[in-house]
Amino acid sequence: MTAIAIAVAGISAMGAAAEETFDLDAILAAAKQEKPINIYDSTGKIVEMADKFSAKYGLKATGVKVSANSQLEMIIRESQSGNVQGDVVLITDAPSALAQLLPAGFVENYLPGDMVAKIPAQFQNPLAISTNANVWAYNTEAYDKCPVTNIWELTEPKWKGKVAMVDPLSKSTYTDWFNQLEAHGNEKVAAAYKAHFGRDIEKDAAAAWIKALAQNGPLATDGDDPVAEAVGAPGQKQPFFGLLSSAKFRDNADKGYKLGLCTGLDPWVGWTYIKLGLIASKTKSPNMAKLFVHYILTEEGIAPQMKDGKLPTNIDIKMPADEPSGLMKVADRLMGYESATGLNDFDRREEWQDVWRVNYRK
Repeated sequence: MTAIAIAVAGISAMGAAAEETFDLDAILAAAKQEKPINIYDSTGKIVEMADKFSAKYGLKATGVKVSANSQLEMIIRESQSGNVQGDVVLITDAPSALAQLLPAGFVENYLPGDMVAKIPAQFQNPLAISTNANVWAYNTEAYDKCPVTNIWELTEPKWKGKVAMVDPLSKSTYTDWFNQLEAHGNEKVAAAYKAHFGRDIEKDAAAAWIKALAQNGPLATDGDDPVAEAVGAPGQKQPFFGLLSSAKFRDNADKGYKLGLCTGLDPWVGWTYIKLGLIASKTKSPNMAKLFVHYILTEEGIAPQMKDGKLPTNIDIKMPADEPSGLMKVADRLMGYESATGLNDFDRREEWQDVWRVNYRK
């Protein structure tokens, strides 16, 4: 897996450093004297994770599924009112956390001392608990291999109106990806252009590809489920080609879908974003919150999300062999998220939304 640069200039001053030691007995004893906690996460798997944590330690933790956008609003409002409900926040909107939550002191960074050697430095401050992937997929029933070998093919008439993806106007990770492409991926996008068309591109390659993709009329959905259906539903003669969360490959078993990972796509098979694990600064249960953060950095704690292709940052943890997407075989061909430009991702979101809006054709 390509390392994801997590360091942002000055960010180290925003959160707490790792503690020198992690005394499980002491922190558990202190946690038993505290009130129950709530954990916000954008996946429903957090309910199972919190239940297992509670059973393991004899504590009461409740997992609450909350979208990344709603998390931001709730965290800020709760902190300002002094009525914290979300004690631990697992958030995939890293740019907003870097720009709004950490600088204002709404949340704190915490890295247990016994995890320092297990979590690469670039994931430590702020703490990333996992990297999540969006990947290009095709229908294995309709095609014996991936029908696309180069991302520039998706801008051509053959795929007009036949590419499915989450609407970039509805999910900020997509506009963040656009900005990451321009900041860190221009050379590879330009090389892919030359490989496909046989000539050099004369303009900004990443922006040109984004505009051309929008102009080719992709199906822009309100989430990953419609993309998974458009691409993977059985019985289709001309299914969509799509970009979706690796977690949706579980639909092959659950719904009989025929999703296949496009492993040979030039220049990347997909891209990643990170999930941060942060603690509300005004929580009334700081020890239980710290214990939960420690728990999700272990294989036992993060296991429910690993089944969905979420890659743990703890280097001691190996992905399960039955992870449905087969992501680990091509993990080195994912475009990694560079948090060094995360603040710029945040600042340019509206600009990239405008680019998409102006160029999008149905």
